[in-house]
Amino acid sequence: MKPAFPFATRRLMMGGLLTLLAACAGTPVQQQPDQQADIARVEAYLNTSDGLQANFVQTWPDGGKGQGVMHYDPGRLRLDYETPGSMKLVAENGHLLFVDHRRESVTRMSLGHQPLGLLLDQPVHLSGLISVTAVQHGQNSLQVSLARRDSESQGILTLGFSDIAGKLSLLVIEMTDVEHQHIRLDLTGTTVSGQKWPDAMFTLSADN
Repeated sequence: MKPAFPFATRRLMMGGLLTLLAACAGTPVQQQPDQQADIARVEAYLNTSDGLQANFVQTWPDGGKGQGVMHYDPGRLRLDYETPGSMKLVAENGHLLFVDHRRESVTRMSLGHQPLGLLLDQPVHLSGLISVTAVQHGQNSLQVSLARRDSESQGILTLGFSDIAGKLSLLVIEMTDVEHQHIRLDLTGTTVSGQKWPDAMFTLSADN
């Protein structure tokens, strides 16, 4: 039976999740007026999606999968893993906590110099330190790729949305690192209540 988290995979998970909702270096594209409008819509979505919840399936570079529930308020994020084992990741107020209950391990990191910290600042600005490298439309879909403008490492974050009757709903979060390794979250059942989650959900404590 394959280990749930081989060393390389777990390292990629931790490094990758720090860049999952923001991005590393890239080359911005010349934006057309309609693309600028789409970027503004994505920015508004990220800044106003209080009480977002979704089921996720995460795919690691080796093809391994995990699943659980994601909770998001503007400026804070929580992932609770059900498989391959009980784990959680909480990012809020410039800090990150990762708890692996199976291994009884706790990792704490500052987001001050991490891309995820840029995206979880309030309000989110998809400009300045973050550049937009691609905006693509499909049938009832919108995809935006982001990169960190001044990072030494290179990587791309892609956010995929359903786009029906002008209403966005987050469906995909994908990160590609400098070695072309992919980490992807596929979301289902995404809902936005409009009410913030209780603050206790985002405390940087290993106990809850």
